[in-house]
Amino acid sequence: MESGPAIFAGVVFALFGAGLLAWTGTRLRRREPVAAGVSRVASAAVASLAGTIALSLAVYCLTRL
Repeated sequence: MESGPAIFAGVVFALFGAGLLAWTGTRLRRREPVAAGVSRVASAAVASLAGTIALSLAVYCLTRL
């Protein structure tokens, strides 16, 4: 019974992390700002870190089944 919420949370974290990393990569490849009004390097670093943390949480949730 507890595996349902773990699967849901893992999938949500995986989709968010993958989407954020894909979006950040696309913005950087097009030489567009990742966040408005912030240094491109700093915003790319923070967005990449957040995406990586989300993917790590997804792996954690999905391995706890």
